[in-house]
Amino acid sequence: MVAPAEGLPTRVRIHEVGPRDGLQNEKSTVPTEVKAEFIHRLARAGLTTIEATSFVHPKWVPQLADAETLFPGLQDLGPDVRLPVLVPNERGLDRALALGASRIAVFASATESFAKANLNRTVAESLAMFEPVVARAKDAGAHVRGYLSMCFGDPWEGQVPVHQVVSVAKALMDLGCDELSLGDTIGVATPGHVQTLLAELTEEGVPTDRIGVHFHDTYGQALANTLAALQHGVTTVDASAGGLGGCPYAKSATGNLATEDLVWMLRGLGIETGVDLGLLTDTSRWMAGHLGRPSPSRTVRALSATPQEQ
Repeated sequence: MVAPAEGLPTRVRIHEVGPRDGLQNEKSTVPTEVKAEFIHRLARAGLTTIEATSFVHPKWVPQLADAETLFPGLQDLGPDVRLPVLVPNERGLDRALALGASRIAVFASATESFAKANLNRTVAESLAMFEPVVARAKDAGAHVRGYLSMCFGDPWEGQVPVHQVVSVAKALMDLGCDELSLGDTIGVATPGHVQTLLAELTEEGVPTDRIGVHFHDTYGQALANTLAALQHGVTTVDASAGGLGGCPYAKSATGNLATEDLVWMLRGLGIETGVDLGLLTDTSRWMAGHLGRPSPSRTVRALSATPQEQ
């Protein structure tokens, strides 16, 4: 039953991260042809922003070492499907631009501990490293997304002060990022915390229409946190088909918000996504078969156990 609620957007853009953020955390490497088929299936399900891969050195993320092979095989998807790629530095940017990537993402941390663990740099050093990456990407005509991790809690430092997150968020935007994704990397956020951070960002001049949210479901709060963000006016939500993912450098991080669970909630609220839930569920079930385990998505499990589409 569709029952719209007041004060919510009429449409949400889902930023699908399963092929990158999901598969990078797998213990085994998924074959390139399976990754390509996964992305094509996601596109057929109606997802128009699909984060395809990462140009991080294979030593650090071996599961995505096939970026140069995978990315060219996705060009038949056409201009209506955005294919962002993650880059860690100028070398990664060179590799991505050489293949014609037009949407780039960089990844920073709101905390010193995670910056050290993930980038082997301080927060200030990581921002300095990204400055020429963002500038060169913009000069090449690319759209740049800035990921900000540990916005709500850090496994080493505990609670992260809101003003600290806002400071790094503004610094990323000042570099020239077109979009900012706020990451609850270890899944400790709650709705009031989400709204407090978003309100502070608004007060400090960061436009809500340039913010996306990226929630992990460690404590079962991802959908509640998403709804809190929608109530603030956010219209871009990161999610991972089948709930795949985590973070290889934060062991307490569990799976991302499942795209199917997000679509189920949004559909019930009358919010458009352009996504066919049946095709998406089939895709996640198919990928779960390749991974050799059931999907953690509650919606995938529910629809898989139901003989008819609900």
